[in-house]
Amino acid sequence: MTAATANRSSLSWYEASARQRIEALLDAGSFKEFIGPELREMSPHLSIFDLPAQFDDGIVIGRGRLDGSPVLAAAQEGRFMGGAFGEVHGAKLTGLLRAARRLKQDVLILFDTGGVRLQEANAGELAIAEIMRAVIEARRAGVRVIGLIGGRAGCYGGGSLIAGTCSSLIVSEQGRISISGPEVIETNKGVEEFDSRDRALVWRTMGGKHRYLLGGADIFVDDEASAFRQAAVEALRCTGRCDLGLLEAEQQRLERRLQRFGEASDAVAIWQAIGVDNPADISGLPTSEFLRRAADKREHADDAR
Repeated sequence: MTAATANRSSLSWYEASARQRIEALLDAGSFKEFIGPELREMSPHLSIFDLPAQFDDGIVIGRGRLDGSPVLAAAQEGRFMGGAFGEVHGAKLTGLLRAARRLKQDVLILFDTGGVRLQEANAGELAIAEIMRAVIEARRAGVRVIGLIGGRAGCYGGGSLIAGTCSSLIVSEQGRISISGPEVIETNKGVEEFDSRDRALVWRTMGGKHRYLLGGADIFVDDEASAFRQAAVEALRCTGRCDLGLLEAEQQRLERRLQRFGEASDAVAIWQAIGVDNPADISGLPTSEFLRRAADKREHADDAR
């Protein structure tokens, strides 16, 4: 193993930039960027608020290969405006998904987002709707759309809605998925409702382990680029076509989940109801032990009973 290969394998997904993640995920040297920084496709709105723009508007898109197979990929940069969606940012992802439908090539979306930019609220919200439609249209055409979540910004707001339309989701313990972020909930409902500084609370309600246990994510991995890469290879082996029957089954699963856990006040109570041994210990378990205890305990597995 060369030093470069070793560095790619051990790279922390949480600490890496968007370009580092996409380079580590795909086959070495295979990534070709579309609408790169040299084209200066930046948000036309941020200067109005005296905010700095970024030459790629916080998202990297392009084509490459994963384990030899051609794929399209998009990676959000959580360190630019929290990876938030704006007009250009959203248009790049929408265009990639529409191209995937025509080319019949699978898509990898590396989420790292706090949601929609307040400065581009209307354009950002429209972008979310367009992206969700593009994901479903691509899946209907047989394209698999895989989401990967484990970055600093998590996957919040409209980003979480898009993630919910993906064929499958890969998440690490550092990943978080929720419609509303901790600070947003606290601001609107008060610290008594949700203390955003309580990191244990954040991770046991929005974190990767909780989402995996509830069936909100399909694969749970360590915070290493090599683990995300292997999981993506496995996810692309599964059937990705989306039809009415699949959507109806998912809706029924979510309805059952609400009926079963609607009165639970804490994630630990949900884990206990699922039948996880020593649920209070889940947060501190290493990946291998967590997956062992979680085997056959996830909520969607119980649906088959």
